[in-house]
Amino acid sequence: MNELIRTLTQTWGPTSYEEGIRGVITRELDSLHMDCRVDALGNLIYCIPASGKPKLLVSAHMDQIGIIITHVDKDGFLRFGAVGGLDPYKVLGHRFVFANGTLGVAAVESKEHKTLEHLTLDKLFLDIGAVSKDDALLHVAVGDFAVYAGDCVQVGNRVTSAALDDRIGCYVLIEALKAAVGKELNYETYAMFSVQEEIGIKGAKVGAWGVQPDLAIALDVTAWGDTPESYVLDIGLGKGPAIKVKDAGMVATPAIRDLLIEAAKTHGIPFQLEVLQGGTTDAAAIQTIANGVPTGVISIPDRYVHSASEMVDIGDVEDCIKLLVAVLLK
Repeated sequence: MNELIRTLTQTWGPTSYEEGIRGVITRELDSLHMDCRVDALGNLIYCIPASGKPKLLVSAHMDQIGIIITHVDKDGFLRFGAVGGLDPYKVLGHRFVFANGTLGVAAVESKEHKTLEHLTLDKLFLDIGAVSKDDALLHVAVGDFAVYAGDCVQVGNRVTSAALDDRIGCYVLIEALKAAVGKELNYETYAMFSVQEEIGIKGAKVGAWGVQPDLAIALDVTAWGDTPESYVLDIGLGKGPAIKVKDAGMVATPAIRDLLIEAAKTHGIPFQLEVLQGGTTDAAAIQTIANGVPTGVISIPDRYVHSASEMVDIGDVEDCIKLLVAVLLK
C-alpha cells in the first residue's frame, strides 16, 4: 500500500478546512525547496521558474465532500446538509467523522418502502451514540463539518478509499513535481493545490487570477462506465488517463487536449477520451479568468465517486504521472 496515498486520503479536510491536507503536502514537498505561497483563500501554490517560457498552471483540489450539521434534536440525533454533491443512497449506512474524532452513522428515519424508493438527505440523520441533546452537544455543534470515514485499502492493483476525489489528483501532482524539479522544463510551472472545489470551483478561480497563466491543466477524477448496469460512458479502470473533451462545465481547449493526446502517443502512454455529461473541475474556472486561459484536463478514472469507497487503478495513476511529466519536461 502506498503510504502517501493513504496519508492523503485519511487526512481530514472538507471544503474550507483544507489546512490539514495542506500541511501534509507541504511536508512532502519541503525537500524540493520550491518557491511556495498560500493565498488568502488557502490555495497552496508552488513555482518552478523558467525565465522567458510560457506559464503553465497545473491544479488539483485538496478539499473533500462532506456534511454540515443543521440541527440537534432532543434525543441527540443530528440532521445535516450536504457540503458538495452527495447522493443520499451513498450516504445511508456509512460512518462520518468530525474534526475532533467524533464518529456517527448515517441512518434513515423510516423503513417504509416509499421512503427508500425516493430517498432524500432530509430523511437521513446522524447517530453519534448520544443519549440526549445535551450529550450530543458535548461532542458536536450546529455548523460542524464531517466527512466520510472510509479506510484506504489496496484490492488487487486498485485502491479503494474515501476522498480519492481529489487526493489522488494531489498525489499525481506531487509525484510529477518530484520528477520535474531540477530538469529542463517546457514551461515556467505553477502547481496549485486548490481549495473549495466541491462547492463551486472557487479556489481555482482565485488562485489562477494570482498566477495569470498562459495555459493550464487540471487534475481530477472522473466517472466510470465499466461496471454492471453502469452509466453509458466510454471510460474504464485500467485503460489509462482520461483526456477530457467536454464535461458539464467546459469544453477543453482543443489545442491543450491535442497537446495531451500527442504527449501520450509520443511516450506510449495509454489514454481514453472523456465526454462527461455531469460535473466539472477546476479547469472550468481557470479557463475563463482574465482574457481566457487555454485549459485541458487529465482525469483519473474513479469508480463510486463521492462515496466512502471510491476506487482507482494504480496503473492509471502511474500513467497520469507519466503523462503530466511528459508535458512538463523538455
